[in-house]
Amino acid sequence: MQTAKTLKPLPWLLFGSRWLQLPLYFGLIVAQCVYVVQFMRELWHLVAEVGKFDETMIMLTVLGLIDVVMISNLLIMVTIGGYETFVSRLHLEGHPDEPEWLSHVNANVLKVKLATAIIGISSIHLLKTFINAQNLDEKTMFWQVTIHITFLVSAIAIAAIDRIMLPYPLAAHAPRE
Repeated sequence: MQTAKTLKPLPWLLFGSRWLQLPLYFGLIVAQCVYVVQFMRELWHLVAEVGKFDETMIMLTVLGLIDVVMISNLLIMVTIGGYETFVSRLHLEGHPDEPEWLSHVNANVLKVKLATAIIGISSIHLLKTFINAQNLDEKTMFWQVTIHITFLVSAIAIAAIDRIMLPYPLAAHAPRE
C-alpha cells in the first residue's frame, strides 16, 4: 500500500486537490450562520406580532421556521457528509453525538438523502402555497406543483439507480453496529 510520501507527483497532486473543497465547506458553515440569524429574525417577528396575526399567518410563519430548519439540516448533511466522503475522515466513531447516517455515507447515499431533504423542503413550500392559495394565481400554483413533482420523480430515479448499481445485497448497506 502506498502512503502519501511514496506517491508520485501527479497522483499526489490529484489526491491532494480534494482539500480545495475545504473553503467550500467553510462557506456552507457561514451560510448555516446566516440561516440561524434568519430563523431568529422570523421567530422574533412571530413572538412580537403574535397578537396581530390570525391563525393562517401564524401557520405560515411557523412553516417558514420549519423551512429554515430543514434547509439548515440540508446544509449539515452536505457539510459533514461531503467532507467525510470527499475530503477526509472525521474520526467520530464512538462519539455520543456521531450522526447515525455518517457510518454508512457514500456519494450515492448522500445523493439520496439530499434528494429526500429537497422534497421535504419543497413540500413545506407547497403547503405554504396551498394555505395562501387565495392570494396566488393558478399559474404560480401549477408551476410549484410541477416543480415539486419533478423533485419527487428525480429522487425516485436517483434511488432506483442507486439500488440497480448495488454490487452486493442491501444488508451490506446496514449501519455499522
